[in-house]
Amino acid sequence: MTPPPKLVRVNAPRGRGFLSKIKSQFMKITIRAKNFKLILSLEEYINRKINYLERFFLNPLEADFRVEIEKTTQHHRKGKVFQALAQIKLPGKIIRAESVSQDLRLAIDEVKEELQQELKKYKEKMLAKRKRNQRNVKKD
Repeated sequence: MTPPPKLVRVNAPRGRGFLSKIKSQFMKITIRAKNFKLILSLEEYINRKINYLERFFLNPLEADFRVEIEKTTQHHRKGKVFQALAQIKLPGKIIRAESVSQDLRLAIDEVKEELQQELKKYKEKMLAKRKRNQRNVKKD
């Protein structure tokens, strides 16, 4: 069982929101909140959703997660509108997902689902490439 991630809170430069860096045993996760304060329960929710995606990695040490959530103001919509954006840097590819919703947790869930689909495709391609290389080595 993996130990709980270390939580490091850092203030964002020039008042551009709230920045949180979570150092997991496997991945580096950076969470940035813009136009509102990031509370601990929301931070844990994001961490739980992102850590679920670890199972889709061949080598999670290579992944670098950046999650940005913000409260946007759109003149044609009434009420609060939230945007969630996640970016994963992998060897040879950058995966990005974005969602806009009136509920922040719903936007985070939509981003997680989109990332999950993209990571499955990436993992299948990498496994196929690895098998293809192994077959080529056997032939030689």
